[in-house]
Amino acid sequence: MHTQLEVILSQARATRVDTPAQLEALKAGLLGPNGSLTVLTRGLGQLPKEERPEAGQRINRTKEAVQQYLEACQERIASADLEVKLGAPISDPSLPAPTPFGGVHPLIKVRDEILSILASIGFVSVIGPEIDRAHFCFDALNTPKDHPARSPSDTYYFPSDTRIHGLFTEKDEPVALRPHTSSVQIRVMLERQAPLRVVSPGRCFRRDTADATHTSNFHQIEGLYVDKNVSVLDLKSTLDYLFRKLLGPKTQVRFRPHFFPFTEPSFEVDLKADHLGKVGQEWIEIMGCGMVDPQVLRAVDYDPETLSGFAFGMGVERIAMILYGVEDIRHFYTNDLRFLNQFS
Repeated sequence: MHTQLEVILSQARATRVDTPAQLEALKAGLLGPNGSLTVLTRGLGQLPKEERPEAGQRINRTKEAVQQYLEACQERIASADLEVKLGAPISDPSLPAPTPFGGVHPLIKVRDEILSILASIGFVSVIGPEIDRAHFCFDALNTPKDHPARSPSDTYYFPSDTRIHGLFTEKDEPVALRPHTSSVQIRVMLERQAPLRVVSPGRCFRRDTADATHTSNFHQIEGLYVDKNVSVLDLKSTLDYLFRKLLGPKTQVRFRPHFFPFTEPSFEVDLKADHLGKVGQEWIEIMGCGMVDPQVLRAVDYDPETLSGFAFGMGVERIAMILYGVEDIRHFYTNDLRFLNQFS
């Protein structure tokens, strides 16, 4: 009987089973009323009494092996039938559909590239709150009370009775969505002693009407370097290095005199990069900078007689538009995958 069982199992596994009909025929030939395993089971009573237990165990083990093989055939046939109906191989139709991998947003790519370049020359990234006191946004930056930037038509203020968790203000001091990340520089200087070299990236908010070059929400990167004997030459050298690494070695940078409340002297920065095509053929304004005003240093208990420094600030969107040839800033915010997938 042992040999018969091995032959039955071997023949079953060798039988071609590709359709439900073939599967039913094999099942009937093995386990049906006249199947080979059924016949052997009936013959147990003809064996000597002492041989029946072992023979019964062998038959049961063979039946289990045959049943496992039949179930495997049934799963394979069902899977093949489903593939034909759906037109694609699917291992488990109950699983969720595969989700495509996302990509890095172009603004984040540009921000990280700028931070990486500045980190290579010693600038450390720091962050601060997007909701801040007027003291850090304006007063500590030497911004006069009548400056246009302090007007509610330019800056987003919270109602006077607003209390922000973790933000301690003086009595009746306004609280606003920060209009620039310069507020972070003041916080850093209050916490750390010079020398320091930091860069503060983050979102800023201004009451601008949205158009091709303006939005009410934008991203900014501001740098600050304070030490002994820091000069305009250090500022110019830093920005030359930054933009040549970012935009290419042929990039030219120039300063034009300007006014900012927290720097003196102050400059607008223009750049030209002929190798970037049409966008780089003329001088374009790109950012502001200057030497830290002595009054700002005094406000954080730095001694302007022994310390000096420079600060600069740039919009990430503005740089990204130049790098990628984007003509409308609003493309960065519409979440149109046809646009974003170009940078993934």
